[in-house]
Amino acid sequence: MRKYLLFLFFIFPSFCFAQVLITGKIINADDKKPVANASVFLNNAIVGDKTADDGTFTLRNVKPGQYTFIVTAVGFETHSVTLMAGTTNISLPEIALASKTIMLQEVNIKPDPNRQRNYQDFKRLFLGTSANAAQCKILNPDVIDVDFDSKTFVLSASSRDDFIEVENKALGYLIKYKLTSFSYDAKRMFYYEGISVFQELKGSKSQQRRWQKNRMAAYQGSSMHFLRSVIAGQPDKEGFEVLRLTRKPNPDYKEGRIGNNNFKYIQSLYIKQPLTPVDFAHPTDQPGLFAIGFADCLYVIFKNKRVETDLSIYHPIEVPNYPVSILAFEEPYAFFDNNGIIANPHSIIFEGEWGNSRIAELLPVDYEPEKAAEK
Repeated sequence: MRKYLLFLFFIFPSFCFAQVLITGKIINADDKKPVANASVFLNNAIVGDKTADDGTFTLRNVKPGQYTFIVTAVGFETHSVTLMAGTTNISLPEIALASKTIMLQEVNIKPDPNRQRNYQDFKRLFLGTSANAAQCKILNPDVIDVDFDSKTFVLSASSRDDFIEVENKALGYLIKYKLTSFSYDAKRMFYYEGISVFQELKGSKSQQRRWQKNRMAAYQGSSMHFLRSVIAGQPDKEGFEVLRLTRKPNPDYKEGRIGNNNFKYIQSLYIKQPLTPVDFAHPTDQPGLFAIGFADCLYVIFKNKRVETDLSIYHPIEVPNYPVSILAFEEPYAFFDNNGIIANPHSIIFEGEWGNSRIAELLPVDYEPEKAAEK
């Protein structure tokens, strides 16, 4: 198994930059007529298209990897399916969209006196508080439903059937994000999910250079960068060090109590025993899909950057001021593709640097730093 894994890591990069086409046709499930002007895109990618008058579409320059293929059109239910792109073009069977059933109900509209405060909390959590976040703007805040439950202390939000449009002038993207789930509770547990498509902003040559530089900075040390380096079998050469972190509950921990010794876990970090990909990464029987798992937590240090120490995460004095992320597994394995994207995000919890990353640092899954640097 170990020899096979290493062999896979070394041969995989030889074909990871091939580009393929995805073609197909969208029709109305009721009358079988073509659906024109439907949005067809790969979730969280920069690849997208609109259907022609005859319902056909072509998605170009698709990198190998696992994607969620999505079709949206006014008056129809959203269609989505998981695709695995390899090295050959994909011709999809005809896709029939179901008409959306709209139930009209009497609605009593009452102004929410806390709307602005709740929205500001949502925006801070959704965009983040980084330097990049300061250059992000939500263009259509009215599509966002936000609510705070004073009994459970949970802030929740969604964007109904609309896409939130985020203009990111730090990275040069317009992100259209349909937010399906968002929650933040008093225990600081934060989760959100949705579908999105990226568009590159137009700018001068100097702006383009600045965006490329900022995108590279966002990529360096990210979870996408790490997982891609694991596939290549060389996280150490990319600046990562992976350590074993053991945890057990602290019996003296008191929720809500403030104090230097009030830690949720009793933790031990094995600093002198770095891990390699064969210790925590495995191939699967599905081409292009990999598994990451470990009995304890993975403690990932990125040594090519310096940051202020994050006091909210376990950071022994022996670890200098490098960005640190902790991977805690909720399931035996998290699965990821060659783009460095987790396929089952509920299986893993990111803490520290990756846990603090927000929409302001989000890159399309098909981002390629090498090609960006060549432009």
